[in-house]
Amino acid sequence: MYKIIKVVNNNFVCSINEKGEEIILRGPGIGFQKKINDIAEESRIEKIYSMSSQSVLNKLQSLVNNIPLEHIQICTEIIEDIKTKLDKRLNDNIYISLTDHLSFAIERKRLNLEYRNALLWEIKKFYQPEYQMGLRALDIIKDKLGVSLLEDEAGFIALHIVNAELDTNIGDMMKITTLIQDILEITKNYYQIELDEESLHYERFIVHLKYFGQRLFNNKTVKDDDFQLQEMIKTSYSKDYQCAEIIGNYVKEKYHRELTGEEMMFLTIHLKRITME
Repeated sequence: MYKIIKVVNNNFVCSINEKGEEIILRGPGIGFQKKINDIAEESRIEKIYSMSSQSVLNKLQSLVNNIPLEHIQICTEIIEDIKTKLDKRLNDNIYISLTDHLSFAIERKRLNLEYRNALLWEIKKFYQPEYQMGLRALDIIKDKLGVSLLEDEAGFIALHIVNAELDTNIGDMMKITTLIQDILEITKNYYQIELDEESLHYERFIVHLKYFGQRLFNNKTVKDDDFQLQEMIKTSYSKDYQCAEIIGNYVKEKYHRELTGEEMMFLTIHLKRITME
Protein backbone atom coordinates (compact mmCIF):
# COMPACT_ATOMS: atom_id res chain seq x y z
CA MET A 1 0.00 0.00 0.00
CA TYR A 2 1.44 3.33 -1.09
CA LYS A 3 0.27 6.59 0.43
CA ILE A 4 0.60 9.58 -1.92
CA ILE A 5 2.81 12.37 -0.57
CA LYS A 6 2.86 14.39 -3.80
CA VAL A 7 0.97 14.38 -7.10
CA VAL A 8 3.41 15.10 -9.93
CA ASN A 9 0.80 14.86 -12.71
CA ASN A 10 -1.97 12.50 -13.83
CA ASN A 11 0.50 9.68 -14.48
CA PHE A 12 3.11 10.12 -11.72
CA VAL A 13 2.87 10.41 -7.94
CA CYS A 14 5.41 10.34 -5.10
CA SER A 15 5.16 7.95 -2.18
CA ILE A 16 7.30 6.30 0.53
CA ASN A 17 8.50 2.69 0.39
CA GLU A 18 8.93 0.25 3.28
CA LYS A 19 12.47 1.56 3.89
CA GLY A 20 11.17 5.09 4.39
CA GLU A 21 12.64 6.23 1.06
CA GLU A 22 10.80 8.56 -1.30
CA ILE A 23 9.85 6.88 -4.58
CA ILE A 24 7.97 7.77 -7.77
CA LEU A 25 5.08 5.63 -9.00
CA ARG A 26 4.16 5.64 -12.68
CA GLY A 27 0.86 4.51 -14.15
CA PRO A 28 -1.88 5.84 -16.46
CA GLY A 29 -4.23 8.00 -14.41
CA ILE A 30 -2.57 7.12 -11.10
CA GLY A 31 -2.56 10.78 -10.03
CA PHE A 32 -5.88 11.80 -11.58
CA GLN A 33 -8.03 13.66 -9.00
CA LYS A 34 -5.75 12.40 -6.21
CA LYS A 35 -4.66 14.37 -3.15
CA ILE A 36 -1.92 14.06 -0.53
CA ASN A 37 -2.53 11.10 1.84
CA ASP A 38 -4.74 9.29 -0.69
CA ILE A 39 -3.77 5.68 -1.39
CA ALA A 40 -2.35 4.94 -4.84
CA GLU A 41 -4.28 2.26 -6.72
CA GLU A 42 -1.85 -0.66 -7.00
CA SER A 43 -3.59 -1.94 -10.14
CA ARG A 44 -2.47 1.25 -11.93
CA ILE A 45 1.21 1.01 -10.95
CA GLU A 46 3.37 0.19 -13.99
CA LYS A 47 6.78 1.17 -12.61
CA ILE A 48 8.33 2.17 -9.28
CA TYR A 49 11.34 4.47 -9.49
CA SER A 50 13.61 4.29 -6.46
CA MET A 51 16.55 6.67 -6.93
CA SER A 52 19.89 6.76 -5.13
CA SER A 53 19.48 10.32 -3.87
CA GLN A 54 16.86 13.01 -3.37
CA SER A 55 18.62 15.15 -5.97
CA VAL A 56 18.19 12.49 -8.68
CA LEU A 57 14.57 11.96 -7.61
CA ASN A 58 13.88 15.71 -7.90
CA LYS A 59 15.38 15.77 -11.40
CA LEU A 60 13.20 12.85 -12.43
CA GLN A 61 10.09 14.61 -11.12
CA SER A 62 10.97 17.66 -13.22
CA LEU A 63 11.64 15.50 -16.27
CA VAL A 64 8.32 13.64 -16.18
CA ASN A 65 6.48 16.96 -16.24
CA ASN A 66 8.12 17.95 -19.53
CA ILE A 67 8.27 14.73 -21.55
CA PRO A 68 5.46 12.69 -23.13
CA LEU A 69 4.46 9.66 -21.07
CA GLU A 70 5.09 7.26 -23.97
CA HIS A 71 8.69 8.49 -24.22
CA ILE A 72 9.26 7.81 -20.53
CA GLN A 73 7.67 4.36 -20.81
CA ILE A 74 9.81 3.39 -23.80
CA CYS A 75 13.01 4.79 -22.30
CA THR A 76 12.41 2.93 -19.03
CA GLU A 77 11.88 -0.27 -21.02
CA ILE A 78 15.15 0.37 -22.87
CA ILE A 79 17.07 1.01 -19.63
CA GLU A 80 15.67 -2.12 -17.97
CA ASP A 81 16.65 -4.10 -21.08
CA ILE A 82 20.18 -2.66 -20.89
CA LYS A 83 20.49 -3.59 -17.21
CA THR A 84 19.34 -7.14 -17.87
CA LYS A 85 21.45 -7.79 -20.95
CA LEU A 86 24.69 -6.14 -19.79
CA ASP A 87 24.34 -7.20 -16.15
CA LYS A 88 26.26 -4.12 -14.99
CA ARG A 89 25.58 -1.56 -12.30
CA LEU A 90 24.33 1.69 -13.85
CA ASN A 91 24.11 5.05 -12.11
CA ASP A 92 20.47 6.08 -11.58
CA ASN A 93 21.14 9.26 -13.54
CA ILE A 94 20.70 7.22 -16.73
CA TYR A 95 16.92 7.40 -16.18
CA ILE A 96 17.26 11.17 -16.54
CA SER A 97 20.09 11.64 -19.03
CA LEU A 98 19.11 8.92 -21.53
CA THR A 99 15.36 9.64 -21.31
CA ASP A 100 15.96 13.34 -21.88
CA HIS A 101 18.32 12.63 -24.79
CA LEU A 102 16.06 10.12 -26.55
CA SER A 103 12.91 12.20 -26.13
CA PHE A 104 14.73 15.17 -27.69
CA ALA A 105 16.11 12.92 -30.47
CA ILE A 106 12.58 11.72 -31.30
CA GLU A 107 11.32 15.30 -31.46
CA ARG A 108 14.28 16.36 -33.61
CA LYS A 109 13.55 13.48 -36.00
CA ARG A 110 10.02 14.80 -36.51
CA LEU A 111 11.52 18.22 -37.30
CA ASN A 112 14.14 16.65 -39.61
CA LEU A 113 16.96 17.97 -37.39
CA GLU A 114 19.02 14.86 -36.67
CA TYR A 115 22.57 15.07 -35.29
CA ARG A 116 25.58 13.24 -36.69
CA ASN A 117 27.93 11.49 -34.25
CA ALA A 118 31.54 12.44 -34.98
CA LEU A 119 32.82 9.63 -32.73
CA LEU A 120 30.61 6.84 -34.09
CA TRP A 121 33.53 4.82 -35.50
CA GLU A 122 35.43 4.97 -32.21
CA ILE A 123 32.33 4.14 -30.16
CA LYS A 124 31.63 1.04 -32.27
CA LYS A 125 35.22 -0.11 -31.67
CA PHE A 126 35.69 0.68 -27.97
CA TYR A 127 32.20 0.13 -26.54
CA GLN A 128 30.88 -2.81 -28.57
CA PRO A 129 28.39 -4.28 -26.02
CA GLU A 130 26.99 -0.82 -25.26
CA TYR A 131 26.75 -0.01 -28.96
CA GLN A 132 24.78 -3.22 -29.58
CA MET A 133 22.38 -2.15 -26.83
CA GLY A 134 22.08 1.19 -28.62
CA LEU A 135 21.00 -0.62 -31.79
CA ARG A 136 18.45 -2.64 -29.77
CA ALA A 137 17.11 0.63 -28.36
CA LEU A 138 16.61 2.01 -31.88
CA ASP A 139 14.65 -1.14 -32.76
CA ILE A 140 12.41 -0.67 -29.70
CA ILE A 141 11.74 2.97 -30.62
CA LYS A 142 10.93 2.02 -34.21
CA ASP A 143 8.66 -0.82 -33.08
CA LYS A 144 6.78 1.20 -30.44
CA LEU A 145 6.67 4.66 -32.04
CA GLY A 146 7.32 4.02 -35.73
CA VAL A 147 10.27 6.45 -35.55
CA SER A 148 13.50 5.41 -37.31
CA LEU A 149 16.51 7.17 -35.79
CA LEU A 150 19.94 7.28 -37.45
CA GLU A 151 22.61 4.76 -36.48
CA ASP A 152 24.45 7.74 -34.98
CA GLU A 153 21.94 7.67 -32.13
CA ALA A 154 23.04 4.14 -31.21
CA GLY A 155 26.46 5.67 -30.61
CA PHE A 156 25.05 8.41 -28.39
CA ILE A 157 23.07 5.80 -26.44
CA ALA A 158 26.26 3.75 -25.98
CA LEU A 159 28.01 6.81 -24.51
CA HIS A 160 25.15 7.32 -22.05
CA ILE A 161 25.43 3.67 -20.99
CA VAL A 162 29.20 3.83 -20.48
CA ASN A 163 28.70 7.13 -18.69
CA ALA A 164 26.32 5.39 -16.27
CA GLU A 165 28.78 2.48 -15.85
CA LEU A 166 31.69 4.77 -14.99
CA ASP A 167 29.55 7.28 -13.08
CA THR A 168 30.85 10.24 -15.05
CA ASN A 169 29.17 12.76 -17.38
CA ILE A 170 28.53 12.67 -21.12
CA GLY A 171 31.04 15.45 -21.85
CA ASP A 172 33.80 13.48 -20.14
CA MET A 173 32.76 10.35 -22.04
CA MET A 174 33.41 12.17 -25.32
CA LYS A 175 36.85 13.18 -24.00
CA ILE A 176 37.58 9.64 -22.80
CA THR A 177 36.70 8.24 -26.23
CA THR A 178 39.10 10.69 -27.91
CA LEU A 179 41.76 9.90 -25.29
CA ILE A 180 41.51 6.15 -26.00
CA GLN A 181 41.80 6.71 -29.75
CA ASP A 182 44.85 8.97 -29.33
CA ILE A 183 46.63 6.54 -26.98
CA LEU A 184 46.03 3.65 -29.38
CA GLU A 185 47.50 5.72 -32.23
CA ILE A 186 50.55 6.56 -30.13
CA THR A 187 50.95 2.86 -29.31
CA LYS A 188 50.65 1.70 -32.95
CA ASN A 189 53.06 4.38 -34.18
CA TYR A 190 55.61 3.62 -31.46
CA TYR A 191 55.69 -0.14 -32.00
CA GLN A 192 54.95 0.08 -35.74
CA ILE A 193 52.33 -2.67 -35.49
CA GLU A 194 48.62 -3.22 -35.91
CA LEU A 195 46.93 -4.26 -32.68
CA ASP A 196 44.83 -7.41 -32.50
CA GLU A 197 41.44 -5.97 -31.63
CA GLU A 198 40.01 -9.45 -31.01
CA SER A 199 42.55 -10.36 -28.33
CA LEU A 200 41.88 -10.51 -24.60
CA HIS A 201 44.83 -8.22 -23.86
CA TYR A 202 43.42 -5.57 -26.23
CA GLU A 203 40.05 -5.78 -24.50
CA ARG A 204 41.70 -5.41 -21.10
CA PHE A 205 43.73 -2.44 -22.35
CA ILE A 206 40.56 -0.66 -23.53
CA VAL A 207 38.92 -1.29 -20.14
CA HIS A 208 42.02 0.08 -18.40
CA LEU A 209 41.98 3.19 -20.58
CA LYS A 210 38.28 3.79 -19.82
CA TYR A 211 38.96 3.87 -16.10
CA PHE A 212 42.21 5.76 -16.65
CA GLY A 213 40.21 8.41 -18.51
CA GLN A 214 37.59 8.49 -15.78
CA ARG A 215 40.28 9.17 -13.16
CA LEU A 216 41.95 11.75 -15.38
CA PHE A 217 38.83 13.84 -15.99
CA ASN A 218 37.63 13.52 -12.39
CA ASN A 219 41.02 14.65 -11.04
CA LYS A 220 41.55 11.33 -9.26
CA THR A 221 44.86 9.51 -9.17
CA VAL A 222 46.22 6.09 -8.32
CA LYS A 223 48.52 6.56 -5.33
CA ASP A 224 52.20 5.74 -5.55
CA ASP A 225 52.59 2.86 -3.10
CA ASP A 226 55.13 0.37 -4.40
CA PHE A 227 58.15 2.33 -5.64
CA GLN A 228 60.35 -0.77 -5.75
CA LEU A 229 57.93 -2.56 -8.10
CA GLN A 230 57.62 0.57 -10.26
CA GLU A 231 61.41 0.72 -10.65
CA MET A 232 61.56 -2.99 -11.48
CA ILE A 233 58.88 -2.62 -14.20
CA LYS A 234 60.65 0.44 -15.58
CA THR A 235 63.94 -1.47 -15.84
CA SER A 236 62.55 -4.82 -17.02
CA TYR A 237 60.26 -3.34 -19.69
CA SER A 238 62.31 -0.30 -20.69
CA LYS A 239 61.02 -0.20 -24.27
CA ASP A 240 57.38 -0.30 -23.11
CA TYR A 241 58.07 2.26 -20.39
CA GLN A 242 59.38 4.65 -23.04
CA CYS A 243 56.04 4.33 -24.84
CA ALA A 244 54.25 5.01 -21.54
CA GLU A 245 56.40 8.16 -21.18
CA ILE A 246 55.28 9.35 -24.62
CA ILE A 247 51.66 8.79 -23.55
CA GLY A 248 52.40 10.61 -20.29
CA ASN A 249 53.81 13.59 -22.20
CA TYR A 250 50.75 13.63 -24.48
CA VAL A 251 48.44 13.69 -21.44
CA LYS A 252 50.51 16.46 -19.83
CA GLU A 253 50.51 18.62 -22.97
CA LYS A 254 46.84 18.12 -23.91
CA TYR A 255 45.15 17.78 -20.51
CA HIS A 256 47.72 19.35 -18.15
CA ARG A 257 47.84 16.28 -15.91
CA GLU A 258 50.94 14.54 -14.55
CA LEU A 259 50.74 10.75 -14.42
CA THR A 260 51.81 9.12 -11.18
CA GLY A 261 54.44 6.41 -11.09
CA GLU A 262 51.68 3.90 -10.41
CA GLU A 263 49.75 4.98 -13.54
CA MET A 264 52.95 4.73 -15.58
CA MET A 265 53.56 1.23 -14.23
CA PHE A 266 50.05 0.02 -15.14
CA LEU A 267 50.35 1.55 -18.62
CA THR A 268 53.71 -0.16 -19.12
CA ILE A 269 52.37 -3.56 -18.11
CA HIS A 270 49.37 -3.25 -20.46
CA LEU A 271 51.63 -2.10 -23.30
CA LYS A 272 53.90 -5.09 -22.76
CA ARG A 273 50.96 -7.50 -22.83
CA ILE A 274 49.21 -5.99 -25.83
CA THR A 275 52.38 -6.06 -27.98
CA MET A 276 53.41 -9.59 -27.06
CA GLU A 277 50.74 -11.15 -29.29
